[in-house]
Amino acid sequence: MFKKILIANRGEIALRIIRTCREMGIKTIAVYSTADKDSLHVRFADEAVCIGKAASSDSYLNIPHLMAAAEITNADGIHPGYGFLAENARFAEICGEHGIKFIGPTPSMINAMGDKITAKETMIKAGVPVVPGGEGLLESLDEAKGLAKEIGYPVILKATAGGGGKGMRVVWEESDMERAYNTAKAEAGAAFKNDGVYMEKFVEEPRHIEIQVAGDQYGTVCHLSERDCSIQRRHQKLVEESPSPFMTPELRRRMGEAAIRAASAINYESVGTIEFLVDKHRNFFFMEMNTRIQVEHCVTEEVVNFDLIKEQIKISAGETISGRNYEPVGHAIECRINAEDPYNDFRPSPGRITVLHQPGGHGIRVDSHAYAGYTIPPYYDSLIAKIIAVARTRGEAIDTMHRALSEYVIEGIKTTIPFHLQLMKDERFRSGDFNTKFLEGFTMQ
Repeated sequence: MFKKILIANRGEIALRIIRTCREMGIKTIAVYSTADKDSLHVRFADEAVCIGKAASSDSYLNIPHLMAAAEITNADGIHPGYGFLAENARFAEICGEHGIKFIGPTPSMINAMGDKITAKETMIKAGVPVVPGGEGLLESLDEAKGLAKEIGYPVILKATAGGGGKGMRVVWEESDMERAYNTAKAEAGAAFKNDGVYMEKFVEEPRHIEIQVAGDQYGTVCHLSERDCSIQRRHQKLVEESPSPFMTPELRRRMGEAAIRAASAINYESVGTIEFLVDKHRNFFFMEMNTRIQVEHCVTEEVVNFDLIKEQIKISAGETISGRNYEPVGHAIECRINAEDPYNDFRPSPGRITVLHQPGGHGIRVDSHAYAGYTIPPYYDSLIAKIIAVARTRGEAIDTMHRALSEYVIEGIKTTIPFHLQLMKDERFRSGDFNTKFLEGFTMQ
């Protein structure tokens, strides 16, 4: 088992990892930028090292600085959290070259799923359903138009190297193709330094449902049920829950088996997520694999009573997993509290928190690095807290969430709390009648 782990991240996920390490008797090293010197993860770690200026490129993405911090503190493991370098194969490789264990999959596994074209080909060979589309990158506009005619409109163009909606365009008819193709390539090139795009059939009225998986170094893979992440704004998740209100026992079995085949196809070790699109007829299609812990891992932990960070660390230390496939018990919902103004197109709202009162009570978990007097820096993701409500049924979980949100006080900045309060009272949401396009017709009251 590790003696000392450096956490190559910040904010609530760094604090989350510190808590599990403390329970396991593992010392922790926080790294921080000059903008994060007052963050809670710096205060609660056993050691802390400043690794650069506020910009991510000077700090959390600066591999030489991270490795220097790991070496001077004698870390024997590095946990990347999510975002930043969590799915950077070269970073994982450099960790190995320096005799420090990257707490996650191997570089080859990250590469196998990091490129979406390669991942899709791997899934087809493994017998995992994929969305109909081209077999490789589009080489020209004429090829794009020809393929779209073949598979039928609407189609979607996607960046092969990216995520988060960057380099992604839906095309409803041929007259829109030229503009969409050029825009997608330009956006992909700017965001990922790779302008490669591919085409798939656009799945209408889709649900975004993902399966949590875990695999050890000895070939055992299991799944830990599903999460529904369909409440999204511009492809960014805002609410996640488990189990999905759209799920049936038969669909869970089939999707769980497909997720295990997907992970097994690359001999996956660590925790990870297989993401699927599910159409209104409950046909499901592989979308991508996230080879890391995810923001929404908390809802899975609550319905299967399982510490996913602890499992991730144990797998990296060479321990075996049980191989059990988990069924959810009860219901958990997570709301992401972002420093954004929902009345102003969710514009970022960094600044100093003057007053903060976090909710509590039965069935409520809050993961956050924020406190009264803390300044939300403008340089990073706007997530400041995750609130998770757990109850016996979905309806009870929604009611518990609404109660908790109503007592959540954050002053000095704008947050997404008003949005979530309204959503929890929305009849379509409460009935489970939603998909990834739900928020397109949602108006703040």
